Amino acid sequence: MTGMLKYTKKNNIGLIMLNRPEKRNAFHPELIKSLTEKLIEIESDNEVKALVLSGEGKSFSAGADLEYLNKLNSFSTLKNQNDSENLGQMFLHLYNLSKPTIAAVNGAAIAGGSGLASCCDFVIADRQNAKFGYSEINIGFLPAIVSIFLVKKIGEGPAKQMLLSGEIIHAQRAYELGFVNSLSDNLLIDAFSLAEKLSANPSSSMSMTKRMIHEISNLGVENAVKYCINLNTIARTSDDFKYGLEKFLNKN
Repeated sequence: MTGMLKYTKKNNIGLIMLNRPEKRNAFHPELIKSLTEKLIEIESDNEVKALVLSGEGKSFSAGADLEYLNKLNSFSTLKNQNDSENLGQMFLHLYNLSKPTIAAVNGAAIAGGSGLASCCDFVIADRQNAKFGYSEINIGFLPAIVSIFLVKKIGEGPAKQMLLSGEIIHAQRAYELGFVNSLSDNLLIDAFSLAEKLSANPSSSMSMTKRMIHEISNLGVENAVKYCINLNTIARTSDDFKYGLEKFLNKN
């Protein structure tokens, strides 16, 4: 256990638990720093094939710590920029992690909490208790950084609905909008089951596929095809592909 995070590793699957249940796992500079450092560590840990992220207590994450938010007015422009950069880097490290990531949303994921979930490859939500929303607009704030990952996840139209309304929605509605991949009555069991399935795939093809998806979403069709031709060529010569192809052919 490391302060505001709990981290365990079992059968090649990492589990990060946000550990501020008394504050609904709200963001704090120390939590942001700890999570960023842990993600960097996991990236370089070859034993970890997939990552599950969840929260201790009844909440996934309530987003920004209200006490800390109250201090923002006294921050200089430079301090506010540094603070925003630290937050942005945390989201980017999670989004760009080469291993598959699963948000196991056990309760409220509000504002930055929804942002954290949206950075994961998969979102599994507790059917009864999970809820989502971007409430920043209700206090005259902008859901600036988190909006990037929301638009990528569900598209511009549904993202406008969530960002402009500030409405808190339950798991079923989030599932209908495409934010949530599946609903669960046994959250961590289902999250680990998915993680085990994903971790059974060759690590190199998983990481290359994630990177490919991220890259082509930012490219025009012609440049995307050129990019994927290069990836296809690299993949054909990989040891994982040679082994997988041989295994497949020998089975038929």
